[in-house]
Amino acid sequence: MKQTLGQKLFRTKTSGHKQDEGHGGGLGRSLGLFPLTMIGVGATIGTGIFFTMVEAVPKAGPAVVLSFLFAAITAGLTALCYAELANRVPASGSSYSFAYATVGEFAAFVVAACLLLEYGLAASATAIGWSDYLNNFLQNAIGWQIPTVLRSPMIVSGAHGIEFHAGHVNLPPILLVILCCVLLVRGTKESATTNAIMVVIKLAILVFFAAIALTGFDVNNFHPFFASPDSHGAGGMAGVTAAAGTVFFSFIGIDTIATAGEETRNPTRDVPLGILAALIIVTVFYMLVAIAAMGAQPAHMFAGQEAGLAVILQNVTGKAWPALVLSGGAVISVFSVTLVTIYGQTRILYAIAKDGLIPKAFHKVNPRTQSPITNTVIVSLVVGVVAGLVDSTFLWDMVSMGTLVAFIVVSIAVPVIRRKQGETGRKGETGRGFRVPFGPYLVPGLSILACLYLVHGLSTITYTVFAIWMTVAILTYFGYGIRHSRMNKSDASQAELTH
Repeated sequence: MKQTLGQKLFRTKTSGHKQDEGHGGGLGRSLGLFPLTMIGVGATIGTGIFFTMVEAVPKAGPAVVLSFLFAAITAGLTALCYAELANRVPASGSSYSFAYATVGEFAAFVVAACLLLEYGLAASATAIGWSDYLNNFLQNAIGWQIPTVLRSPMIVSGAHGIEFHAGHVNLPPILLVILCCVLLVRGTKESATTNAIMVVIKLAILVFFAAIALTGFDVNNFHPFFASPDSHGAGGMAGVTAAAGTVFFSFIGIDTIATAGEETRNPTRDVPLGILAALIIVTVFYMLVAIAAMGAQPAHMFAGQEAGLAVILQNVTGKAWPALVLSGGAVISVFSVTLVTIYGQTRILYAIAKDGLIPKAFHKVNPRTQSPITNTVIVSLVVGVVAGLVDSTFLWDMVSMGTLVAFIVVSIAVPVIRRKQGETGRKGETGRGFRVPFGPYLVPGLSILACLYLVHGLSTITYTVFAIWMTVAILTYFGYGIRHSRMNKSDASQAELTH
């Protein structure tokens, strides 16, 4: 029987749904708990701390520590939802796969659009920030800086709106994206091992920063605690909320772990554990570094500061070598953030293409490396162009918007999948696995409220751009996805069996 439009929009796909694998077969299962956790840490630690203090502190003042705490609590509530869904739906695609299994195909495609916005712009934004630390490292190491025309974007946010600087290009981010692309096309296992090494270096560098910055700690830098209203917007708690929305994208490592479900050896155990372990590590380090940074430098100095953490160390010690070490560590650290966010983007596109909602080229896997090479090259090309031409000021809040909307849908999915599968999970499973505590409504409900609270603090331009992006996504679904969905074939086969 032919499905109605409503039935197509709300049709769901279970994690055990059988489909034609398409071109190239499936992804290889090569990841264990430690590299999986490091993927999550690699996608989070670094982005918020190394870069967004410059954007967040002018909004919140020293109370930015509360902004990180609010963002962490929101991420923690959502992490519990992710952990249960990752146990019940151990597939590649993260929030997209969870939505497809619970609230239907159309909602899943909308979530996918949010994830593409989230990962693509996050990769571009972190690559842009990498350029500042690379320049600081070169200055302290050999006394040479990259020429301004080769490390500044063409499209920037000026005092009077958007400005175009003809002939300018931010070359270092483009080179970074090319390096990440080369590594990713070699295969997931190699990329994960490299990432784990870089994450360990990153954690050591942040401990190094905190230890030195705390020697210059001045409690007076926390007074006044809240920012005063100025050109950056409302002060007080409104400023804290706005800053929390800006830094929230730093927690997309939760999403990234869930994108690797199809490449994990024991996804029902390791993905939930990896999510919770990564969140704990990230929160501890974020709070430590934020407090140390605010104690070492007055809030007004953060605005417009390039390579901020390195400059703080140089100011505290009066010497160049701590800044050199920090900048060198940041160069390595941000490499891992960019690598993992590009990885997450490609795996989400892989999952969407596998379901037939976008062209099958994104699903094609190289049989030798077991990685989607065409997919990776296309993503890297787009990320590289944005990173090379656009000012990062345009990107931070858009990443947060995409993340928060995806998190809201994940939270909604928990009670839905509980109702569908029951408390014990999918048929044939032994053991309960991880479950959100206090029932299926309390934690997901608090998660939704917390996400909406942070969304409320984002700028008007963010809402406008997001609305345009969603319009494009919806047109794409009705123009291509709904007609090419593999669920159409499945539904037709089931109809034949019924007759």
